[in-house]
Amino acid sequence: MGLTFSFVDLEAGFETFQKTGVALPEKTVDTLKQECDGALFGAVSSPSTPTKGYSSPIVALRKRLDLYANVRPVKSVKNTTMFPDPIDLVIVRENTEDLYVKEEKTYDTEYGKVAEAIKRISERASSRIATMAGDIALRRQRVRDSTGQTGKSANVTITHKSNVLSQTDGLFRSTAREALAHFQSQGVTVDEQIVDSMVYKLFRQPETYDVIVAPNLYGDILSDGAAALVGSLGLVPSANVGEGFAIGEPCHGSAPDIQGMNISNPIATLRSVALMLEFLNEEKAAAIIYKAVDANLEEGKFLSPDMGGQAKTTEVVEDILRRM
Repeated sequence: MGLTFSFVDLEAGFETFQKTGVALPEKTVDTLKQECDGALFGAVSSPSTPTKGYSSPIVALRKRLDLYANVRPVKSVKNTTMFPDPIDLVIVRENTEDLYVKEEKTYDTEYGKVAEAIKRISERASSRIATMAGDIALRRQRVRDSTGQTGKSANVTITHKSNVLSQTDGLFRSTAREALAHFQSQGVTVDEQIVDSMVYKLFRQPETYDVIVAPNLYGDILSDGAAALVGSLGLVPSANVGEGFAIGEPCHGSAPDIQGMNISNPIATLRSVALMLEFLNEEKAAAIIYKAVDANLEEGKFLSPDMGGQAKTTEVVEDILRRM
């Protein structure tokens, strides 16, 4: 695509932990901070049982690099969804707090053990994630206007559970509303949805949504669930975004059960590359990847097994490269 990037490979994950005792080496963090403009995070394994000294490297990276937004587009193309109307939405998930602050404790009572976890919601984090959602809604509308697309207008849906969690989710709701008021004067409509109702409506009427903004836990659940709307978790990209830095990351895990079989779906990774390029202001290059991926899926000749096809990973990649 005529891009002039240089590349550096950096280590993280459970295999790195097994070799070195650290899941996220300081060299990886320092190199990202000092030498890199963006990054692509591969799918890494995590232990299925508690392992002393191990913690998620991507969660740590989000905190160390202040990547406060997890941006997850969910888009359908022909042959990938059961829904008759096209799905084209983005879930913007707050990335730094909520239950993911990982402050837990377990203690004994006369009735047995009790485990507690801290849910932390701050005004600062809520305001900037809502602002990010508003910016994305405006950008998506500019794209629709420039390409003559009709039928959908810029909208942000705030997701929360403030009817039960009046202080934590209540603060998220009110702060998000305040931050998004600025965008309403620019044509963005704002509404809100209680999270359980949001799940129901997302799976019944996904075509009606544009941008969804949510605290960390709800955003995690909604974005993984929304992948089912468009055919497979193997299709869905994400980006971890902060001020001036973005890490593209496929939403799926490392799938060790099919390691070495050449049947995993590469599209989530390829779309994550494109999403990273968008945040590096390389929109034209990103568009080339999106177009080639969409054409591959629409034709349906080279689909990986999770999509009901028989193509090998390398065959899918080669087909997309030919289209590019």
